[in-house]
Amino acid sequence: MKKLLATLALGLGLVFASGVTMAEDAPAKPAAAAAAAAEAPAAAPAAEAAPAPVPNKGDTAWMTVATILVILMTIPGLALFYGGLVRSKNMLSVLMQVFVVTALIYVLWTLYGYTIAFSASNPFFGSLDKLFLKGITPDSVAATFSKGVVIPELTFVAFQATFAAITCTLIVGSFAERMKFSAVLLFCALWFTFSYLPVAHMVWYWDGPDAITDAASLEKVTAAAGWLWAKGALDFAGGTVVHINAAVAGLIGAYMVGKRLGYGKESMAPHSLTLTMVGAALLWVGWFGFNAGSNLEANGVAALAFMNTLVATAMATLAWMAGEALSKGKASMLGAASGAVAGLVAITPACGFVGPMGAIVIGLVAGLLCLWGVNGLKRMLGADDSLDVFGVHGVGGIVGALLTGVFAAPSLGGTGIYDYVANAVSPDYSIGGQVWIQLQAVITTIVWSGVVSLIAYKLVDIVIGLRVSEEEEREGLDISSHGETAYHR
Repeated sequence: MKKLLATLALGLGLVFASGVTMAEDAPAKPAAAAAAAAEAPAAAPAAEAAPAPVPNKGDTAWMTVATILVILMTIPGLALFYGGLVRSKNMLSVLMQVFVVTALIYVLWTLYGYTIAFSASNPFFGSLDKLFLKGITPDSVAATFSKGVVIPELTFVAFQATFAAITCTLIVGSFAERMKFSAVLLFCALWFTFSYLPVAHMVWYWDGPDAITDAASLEKVTAAAGWLWAKGALDFAGGTVVHINAAVAGLIGAYMVGKRLGYGKESMAPHSLTLTMVGAALLWVGWFGFNAGSNLEANGVAALAFMNTLVATAMATLAWMAGEALSKGKASMLGAASGAVAGLVAITPACGFVGPMGAIVIGLVAGLLCLWGVNGLKRMLGADDSLDVFGVHGVGGIVGALLTGVFAAPSLGGTGIYDYVANAVSPDYSIGGQVWIQLQAVITTIVWSGVVSLIAYKLVDIVIGLRVSEEEEREGLDISSHGETAYHR
């Protein structure tokens, strides 16, 4: 009996081996023949497909923490930073605007923002295929920047929601102390829809590295990607999408809403630099999630972004204070906090592409130029940008975006540009060519945000009006808009 079974097994093995050999030697079938063969009973078991990539628990945990850190830098970080800079009668109004705009954007992002920013359609807008997060389940995955590595798509959705929210809340600082609460909310909803989402799509949307296997597939991915991504623009964590985008909207708002009553004649000094310092510190802490989290994985590039965020911010703080001491004779707490934010802004687009020495240079340049931005440039522009959104986020964002093109060069300690066809860093890097691409991204963002902002402010002004009455402004927005006060006197 055993001999019989052995003989049958040997015979089946020979038949199977013969079938495999014949299949390998046969010419490729025409499509019709292949379809017919597919409908016929299989003579041999089909080869098993490669298992779908599964999210790594470490990456998922890190991205959850990074998302929490960005929430921290928005509320309470940005809220306290801005709140300390206004007069005490408007403290609560600023906290309310940051808090409620954050809530509003989280909801809008979930309803339609995510699908417009991160789905394929055209170079400027995504599709509505994932409207209301349709089709996204706990098992859905999102690509990272490494082939075969994914994270839960819901984690990616939440992480990107925090970016959208802080971008909109940054704008609040430009028209603080004088804009209607309802107007703030309506403007932010319009601007988020028609400026933030398209710019995010243009800069960050692509099909992911797994879609690239050869030159032909790279061409296909590039054709389906966002307009600026296809050009090769580098923006690791939001120099264009977040900072320049918001800064332009803020500057337009400062012009459209008009100057505060008594601006240039009355004292409008910050009412609590203690709270501003606390807010700046929370921003710095939260920014590690913002920048290092943008790598989407817990690996060496995340460590690089973390280190660069640390040293660029420190250098910008020192540079701002040094410039202030030389020009005014004293270094101030406000200057230190402002310098830190300038460094955080400038390193944002560069953090995963440059080396630590490049990050220090970026921090140095940003600290000095943003100091000029809130003094010399502000006077030249003639706008009452209340909390210097353009001077810090606009100037810092432009500095960071352009210098990314310089210091991303491997010859200057940068990472270069990864070639997903060769699965290696490209040996060719042109500093001049990359800076030109970066400049195109900067100009595109400025023009897009400027046009959308102008139209959005005008629409809000027509519908409900932008500004509170003179009486309400003099009384303070805490009482006139919310019937509360930040402090009991």
